[in-house]
Amino acid sequence: MSRRLPSTPPTLPGFEFIRVLGSGGFADVFLYEQNMPRRLVAVKVLLAGVVNDDLRKMFQAEANLMAQLSSHPSILTVYQASVAADGRPYLVMEYCSASIGQRYRAVQLPLGEVLSIGVRIASAVETAHRSGVLHRDIKPSNILTTAYGHPVLSDFGIAATLGQAERTEAVGLSVPWSAPEVLRDETSGTVASEVWALGATVYSLLAGRSPFEVVGGDNSPQALTARIGKAKLAPTGRIDVPASLEAVLARSMSKQPKARQTGALEFIRDLQAVEEELGLPQTPIEVAMDDWALATAVDLDERTRVSPARAGIDPGRRRRRSQAHTAAGTGTADTTAGRTRSAPPTARRLAWGVAIAAVLLVALVGAGIVTVLQNTRTIPVVTDLRGVAQGGEVTFDWSDPGLRPGDAYLVWIDGEASPVQRETTLSVDARGHDRVCASVTVTRDGRPGTPSTERCVDVDGVG
Repeated sequence: MSRRLPSTPPTLPGFEFIRVLGSGGFADVFLYEQNMPRRLVAVKVLLAGVVNDDLRKMFQAEANLMAQLSSHPSILTVYQASVAADGRPYLVMEYCSASIGQRYRAVQLPLGEVLSIGVRIASAVETAHRSGVLHRDIKPSNILTTAYGHPVLSDFGIAATLGQAERTEAVGLSVPWSAPEVLRDETSGTVASEVWALGATVYSLLAGRSPFEVVGGDNSPQALTARIGKAKLAPTGRIDVPASLEAVLARSMSKQPKARQTGALEFIRDLQAVEEELGLPQTPIEVAMDDWALATAVDLDERTRVSPARAGIDPGRRRRRSQAHTAAGTGTADTTAGRTRSAPPTARRLAWGVAIAAVLLVALVGAGIVTVLQNTRTIPVVTDLRGVAQGGEVTFDWSDPGLRPGDAYLVWIDGEASPVQRETTLSVDARGHDRVCASVTVTRDGRPGTPSTERCVDVDGVG
């Protein structure tokens, strides 16, 4: 079947069109360069043929929701929304060069990275829930990666407020990551179904396939729907995944919603407990707490971590030690009249704790940015991607930019990842297509570098 060609990019004042990024059922996404401030942006534009009052309201709702939530570090940032001169609504968003959905089927993601992604994206979902918003389309392809390697949740296009979800008519959904009750049309979305989708997404990133997908079997929407409703969840199949994590994922994808974690926050705690068990750095929760200002210096850190019981720490021991310190501080308090009273020990600890935490935070963030930049710079980039059409095939080739042992190429054809390879050429079947586009990225240690400039070839041979 021939793919729909992208629509004509609209003329937007202050923006210069660069290239097409992708196409969907209701919209196209284009890469533009904004003139002031100068930066690359992704612009999502509704198709002229589908614009109606209902879709316009949905698009406006997406803009409002993402603007409301995009201050969160793990939610895609929205810069502005408007209507082009030709009447098509558009959304200007942060540009992310790749999605997790392009990686997890091509390379095995490191366990620690998957756990960290899970905590961050679940934090975004928890934040949305606290604002009364359901995402309703959590899946790997809706997790993008920023220029600094940070995962962000995108596409709130079918999101709904928590109170309205039960009354909302059926919407487009992604079957492999949808809960059984959603597929049975019992609900269009709940917190419990979002927990299912989070579990299914983390499972997919680990296994390289969706939870009920059968390699080489029938994976049609009908077959997947039947298995999701009745089949038992199989393990991820990875020897480095501990039984505790398999149990966390199995619970999140229980057939009965009440048997799952009570919300995204509990799912986060379970993932953090696995990080603790494996001795991995614990990914902080990115959720604002209502009583944040009342927390002590220790609580500022503890609120983003698992409870002492889950971490194997005796809570009684910590409480007794804290009480002993408090008693000692009380005994040394100066209450003599006319003498300047020193700050209470708790206040002093709070001040020192905040100061030390601030210094550590700056150091860690700086180190993290330097590490990401260094890693990105050391991965070579393909700069001479070529393509030619002949005999119903399109062949792409390029020069070796300097691969090391263990490096490989990730080739995306029309936005879909091909198997990892070390050859510098790839031929694809172009029958039924008017045009074929490709880009190539070098991957090193499971981390992709900068993609090459996309190369498109017309099937009639004009490249």
